[in-house]
Amino acid sequence: MSKSLAARGIEIPFHDDLGLDYGPVEGGRAECYLDVDRRHTNSWGVVHGGVVMTMLDVAMAMAGRSVQASQQGGNVTVEMKTTFVRGAKGPRLTARGTCFHTSTSMAFCEGELIDSEGQVCAKASGTFKFLKSWEAAAKLGMAPTTILKGD
Repeated sequence: MSKSLAARGIEIPFHDDLGLDYGPVEGGRAECYLDVDRRHTNSWGVVHGGVVMTMLDVAMAMAGRSVQASQQGGNVTVEMKTTFVRGAKGPRLTARGTCFHTSTSMAFCEGELIDSEGQVCAKASGTFKFLKSWEAAAKLGMAPTTILKGD
């Protein structure tokens, strides 16, 4: 996957605002990256938990989606649990997602967020529902540009 989703015809303004970059996405694995800026931090000077959870959600969703590339509707998060191990600091964070099981309608994934020193800062698990079509996404009130399409 290219660093820019826009190059693939996908627009996710929230990801753009955060400054996310994207690594390889294939075979049930995915990565995304963030160069930490002051705007990503909380009052303690570490990356805000919402940013950490977003990165984990993105990496896991992309990993799950990579297993079901033949489906045209993308996926949506059904459930997510995050455990914060330590405060995440820059200069660069990496979120890695792995899909460990799929059914006909769901992907079950795990993720971890790693800091620049290679330390695990957070771990997550998530369940993602495959959408069979853009019409299904529209019924959920989503425009096609808000769903990560398969390769």
